[in-house]
Amino acid sequence: MKLIVLGASGTWPNPGSATSGYLVQHDGFNLWVDAGTGTLANLQRHIDLADIHGIVISHEHPDHFVDLYPCFYARHYGEIGTPDLPVFVPTDFTQKLADVVSVDSQVVMRRAFAFTEVAPGESFEVGPFRVKTEPMAHLGIPALGFRMNADGAVFAYTGDTGPTHRIGEIARDANLFLTEATWQDRDDLLPFHLSSRQAAIQAREAGVGRLVLTHIWPTLDKEVSRGQAAEEYIGPIDLATEGASFEVAE
Repeated sequence: MKLIVLGASGTWPNPGSATSGYLVQHDGFNLWVDAGTGTLANLQRHIDLADIHGIVISHEHPDHFVDLYPCFYARHYGEIGTPDLPVFVPTDFTQKLADVVSVDSQVVMRRAFAFTEVAPGESFEVGPFRVKTEPMAHLGIPALGFRMNADGAVFAYTGDTGPTHRIGEIARDANLFLTEATWQDRDDLLPFHLSSRQAAIQAREAGVGRLVLTHIWPTLDKEVSRGQAAEEYIGPIDLATEGASFEVAE
């Protein structure tokens, strides 16, 4: 399994960056995980639009899904790729997504995308991936954390969340743990995001093999985030940056 970072900026992008989005690959299957601003453009540095085989969205905040719209336009109106692309979204999100476009586009969006709504705690399969979800703590909306298993390799991703014991459920013994790390020690630690230290504590307690920090607030020094995380977790720590790739292996 391979993870490629398409975007990692928290909430808004800095110049040349993108918000949350990742490409997870295994056995020739391309899974786009979160579709934040700028990630569709970056995805095309690695694969063609026609070669997206599935999409997974963690929650309904724009910095995690807005590039679904240009993807829809390209695949339907541009006739790039086949219809019925599997798209997994949280509960009650499909209609909210459709409400932004015209009535005609709402109809054909459901031809371009084969939506499956996933309640927190449910599992599903897409391509070679077996995916277990857990509810994350993020402003009272359905927010999914993912534990993805393919041929024994385990990739865990929090999406956006504050502290919750559910993080341990997705991250337990994961080979690679991609976690939001919005805040640093000096910030007011609001309960709907993690600091890098809190993320590292979760990684240590879950026994993960590698920690990758993402969704860091755009005005913060990422190396400070890495340093604060390193005080809690002694394994390898990486910063998610656009274009970075990681092998997820047992």
